[in-house]
Amino acid sequence: MELLKNKREAGDSIAAAFRDKEALKREIIAGITAFFTISYIIIVNPMILADAGIPADLSVFATVFVSVIGCLLVGIFADAPLVLTPGMGVNAFFTYTVVVNMGRTWQEAIAVSLCASLIYMIVAMTRLSSLLAKAVPGSLKVGITAGIGLFLVEIGLEKAGLITAGDASILTLGSLQNPETLLALFGLVLSLAFYVRKVPGGFFLGILIISLLNYLLGLPQASMPAVELGNISRYGQLLGAADFSRMASIPFVLAVFSMTMILVFESMGIIEGLLEDQTKFKKTFAVSAITSFLSGFFGTSPTVVAAESAAGIGSGGRTGIMALTAGVLFALSLFFIPLLSYVPSAAVAPVIIITGAIMMQQLQHIPFDDFSEWFPAFLIIVLIPLTGSISSGLAFGFASYPLLKIFAGRIQGMHPLCYVLALLFILDLVCNTIV
Repeated sequence: MELLKNKREAGDSIAAAFRDKEALKREIIAGITAFFTISYIIIVNPMILADAGIPADLSVFATVFVSVIGCLLVGIFADAPLVLTPGMGVNAFFTYTVVVNMGRTWQEAIAVSLCASLIYMIVAMTRLSSLLAKAVPGSLKVGITAGIGLFLVEIGLEKAGLITAGDASILTLGSLQNPETLLALFGLVLSLAFYVRKVPGGFFLGILIISLLNYLLGLPQASMPAVELGNISRYGQLLGAADFSRMASIPFVLAVFSMTMILVFESMGIIEGLLEDQTKFKKTFAVSAITSFLSGFFGTSPTVVAAESAAGIGSGGRTGIMALTAGVLFALSLFFIPLLSYVPSAAVAPVIIITGAIMMQQLQHIPFDDFSEWFPAFLIIVLIPLTGSISSGLAFGFASYPLLKIFAGRIQGMHPLCYVLALLFILDLVCNTIV
């Protein structure tokens, strides 16, 4: 058995794949599959960041550039079958927590991303990564992913017009007489059908069909401004745009702390869950941190390993060739950027909703029979969308975990760092309340 294991691991490398034509073909197909599965990010990320004030016709270039670099780095240096792109969830924190809720400018949010990513790099390249992996309970890691997922579902439903602010309740059902809402609902059904049937590039195909129907029906055009390759001449507006002028302020420090926790623990959980060969974890984690740091210089929210990489792995991806293939396709997508001007919110909303639901599948890993494990995760999951603040959800979850373990008389297995993190999150919550 050990011999077979070593043989398999030896074959899961770029060099071995290039020597085997069948393996090379499988890796390239896996890369194509992974790209089309995650390609919606080229459209969705700029539209989410537009709510923070970043021009969508410029941030689309940042999204593509950093995705190309991330895929090339993870393919060459980590030899891992994973795709790195600006993360759904992290971009929501960037926009709706740091900018909308905390009142920071998008330039300050870029500065927050750079600082958080720098700390993430330090963690990833030192023994802190293994220390935190052991210290933070799995249920809290799952809670972060699921909570951000539920937040994305809420954002997607709002963009689709399926929910709106209510008079007698927090939220209410949107008008089903609105043709744009009906089109978004049809897009959701269509995208779900593609997803459960495992149609390669189903999300991208759904966006394409709904955009075409939107055009044929004469409905309002896309919320994204005209995107042309010529806009790249103005892209310099995003390069080096970070604003550190208020980095000594409490809100800035709190935002950095919260984003760091999201980047470290969400990335840790996704990479551990996707990699079959765990010997590649350390390098992959480090490359993820480096690319996340570079994202700030390119003018976009931090990158993470895309959960959609699972589609490529499921198609046979085992080496960095899959990532390299996806990176090349991201680069080629630049020539199709002008088509993004025809993509309406009704086409993007279904993808955001389903992505959030996919992230919530992590709930299966929480021991529901242990209330002291489930309740802290539950607080993270419900408070993130209810408060519109990812940091608030994290604070309540991390602070309540050691408290419930003390009540249950089961503190023996707790890592001392758990208490430190709980204290830091309590301070984060108190400072946020005061500020």
